[in-house]
Amino acid sequence: TSTFTHMGGEGANWIGQAPFTETPHIFTNLGDGTYFHSGLLAIRAAVSSGVNITYKILYNDAVAMTGGQTHDGPLTPAIIAQQIRAEGVERIVVVTDEPDKYPLNYGFPPGVDVHHRDELDHVQRELRTIKGVSALIYDQTCAAEKRRRRKRGLYPDPAKRVFINEHVCEGCGDCGIASNCVAVTPKETELGRKRAIDQSACNKDYSCLDGFCPSFVTVEGAEPHIGIEADVALDNTRHRDAQHRAA
Repeated sequence: TSTFTHMGGEGANWIGQAPFTETPHIFTNLGDGTYFHSGLLAIRAAVSSGVNITYKILYNDAVAMTGGQTHDGPLTPAIIAQQIRAEGVERIVVVTDEPDKYPLNYGFPPGVDVHHRDELDHVQRELRTIKGVSALIYDQTCAAEKRRRRKRGLYPDPAKRVFINEHVCEGCGDCGIASNCVAVTPKETELGRKRAIDQSACNKDYSCLDGFCPSFVTVEGAEPHIGIEADVALDNTRHRDAQHRAA
């Protein structure tokens, strides 16, 4: 986070910096859209220079930077792994929220390990000890894209929602620490700050349930009400539209 570069040049600045610092290794982030566009060339340059760097390639199944478009062509975690192995990256690790989704013949090159995202910290600590270029492919669909696709019926939509009982919640925030989720929001009450789940932002990841807390309630097969204020606004809009049509 202390340096910057242009799109497609991720990690290339480290090639020039590495000989002049005592820092032995860095991580650099690279999105799948940028990787497909030109990022592979930066990886090639890093391998050629022999610097110690780990590319964290985010495969979120969308070009999220510019609105969630699809990739310009075919791209999967297996294709990425095969390409960077061909470029000379020997140590490749896949981290995902769904480790079981890859069949045995998925297409990863030999020696690629798959880990659950809960092991991310452990995996990164291992990768930073490796000499040369290594890669961590993080495979998880973009949360915003999940919500968009669910509205269009294009993505599985679990019939389960999570709520926090504010009468039980003590505001410790462990749910937010466990999930690091923006849908876990503060809620001010007469008894102090507590927590709530913003249903409009929830991507049904359920990692907030990993927090040590008895205040969580899961509801099956229910949809949240849009609220009285939203109902009134909707009724007013319909009334105005009816008046315009009548006029």
